Amino acid sequence: MHISRSSFIRAAALAAALAGAQALLSGCAVHVPHGVKPVTGFDAKRYMGTWYELARIDHSFEKDLTQVSARYSLNEDGSVSVLNRGFDSVRKEWREAEGKARFLGPTDVAALKVSFFGPFYGGYNVVSLDEDYQTSLVIGGSMDYFWILSRHKSMPEQQLDLLLQKARSFGVDLERVTKVAQ
Repeated sequence: MHISRSSFIRAAALAAALAGAQALLSGCAVHVPHGVKPVTGFDAKRYMGTWYELARIDHSFEKDLTQVSARYSLNEDGSVSVLNRGFDSVRKEWREAEGKARFLGPTDVAALKVSFFGPFYGGYNVVSLDEDYQTSLVIGGSMDYFWILSRHKSMPEQQLDLLLQKARSFGVDLERVTKVAQ
C-alpha cells in the first residue's frame, strides 16, 4: 500500500490536532488537591441559598471586590446554579458572574467542579462545614484557591480566627488570605 506524502501530512496534522485537543481538555479536568478531604455526609439542599465571603486568597477575577456573595440553587438535573456578586471598589460598580457546578462523584461528598467560562472548570471542595450549615471552608482545585463563607455578613473575630487556624491545618497559606469587607 502506497501512502502519498500529502495524505501522510494530513494524517499527521490531524493526529497532532487531536493530541493538542486532548491535552487542552485534560487541562480542564478537575481533581481534589492532594491531601484535601471534602466533607462527607454533605446535604446539597441545606447548602443552597446565599453565602457571604468573609476571607479569600485574592485572584484577578475577584480583585478589588467587596461585599461578595454567592447564591446557590439546585437544578432538576442535580447540578447547581451559581450567582456570584461583588462590588468593585475601584470602578464603583457591581459585578456578577453566573456559573454552574457539578459534583465530581457522589452528591453526599462536597467535591464539585464549577464553570463560569464555557468548558473550563475549577474545583470547589467544601473541606469544613459546621453542623448547622452556617460556615464553610472551601478549597479550589489547588491550595491557591480558598474561601471562608458564612450565612451572615460578619462573625466574631475569635470565630473567624478559629476558622483561619482550621484552614492552616488543611495547608492554606494564611499569609495570602485577605479578609473581605462586607
